[in-house]
Amino acid sequence: MDVFYEIHSDLPREGPGRDEDTARALRLALPHLPEAPRILDIGCGPGMQTAVLAQQTRGSIVALDRHPPFLEQLTVRATQAGIQDRIQTVEGTMTDMPFEPATFDLIWAEGAIYVMGYEAGLHAWRPLLKPGGCMAVTELTWLVDDPRPEPRTFWREAYPNMRGLKDNQRMIAEAGYRELGHFQLPPEAWWTHYYEPIEARIAQLEGRYADDPVALQTLAEERAEIDLFREHSDQYSYVFYVMQRIEP
Repeated sequence: MDVFYEIHSDLPREGPGRDEDTARALRLALPHLPEAPRILDIGCGPGMQTAVLAQQTRGSIVALDRHPPFLEQLTVRATQAGIQDRIQTVEGTMTDMPFEPATFDLIWAEGAIYVMGYEAGLHAWRPLLKPGGCMAVTELTWLVDDPRPEPRTFWREAYPNMRGLKDNQRMIAEAGYRELGHFQLPPEAWWTHYYEPIEARIAQLEGRYADDPVALQTLAEERAEIDLFREHSDQYSYVFYVMQRIEP
């Protein structure tokens, strides 16, 4: 198995977030949704947020991810919660999704839209929404106008399209949506179900791969990201953006 997937396999989440953050974003969209919405969860990972969407709506959910073990983990989670009959898993990529236009009332993407880029995703996914449908995404966002050199240098290489709040809000409007609300994920949303389990996994794998410089480099890169957030969490975070498709 690729060491990256060893780090990330069987984690509670594949990005920062908490059930209460998912629920808070969903409350912003619910007044604009039908009683049983059709939902697409893009880059669903192991599906912690998928379960919240199923438990707090009467809708049906298509959960898409390119990594089969994540979908298997989601299926187990849904079965244990008794919600498996309303969740369909689909193996695929967000850049080539097998769905017809105007299929969904709600598109959801936590910690995933960066794969194709925030602005590109807003434009590419809009046709999949029904008129008046909603979208909720988390996007890595600068919290300050002039970031410190260390986080600026790191994210300039890791995610050069990272922008501030005002730029991201402008892109929402330019892509054909109106914003319903936004909020910053708190630091604990990064630690409890994401960075803390990853740190424990890295410690295990460093011993296993002590003689593998390529694997150790990957582990060091993951640790560097965690240490960066530990020192500079006031500079950047994920922000939840909730929006509604508007017609020209």
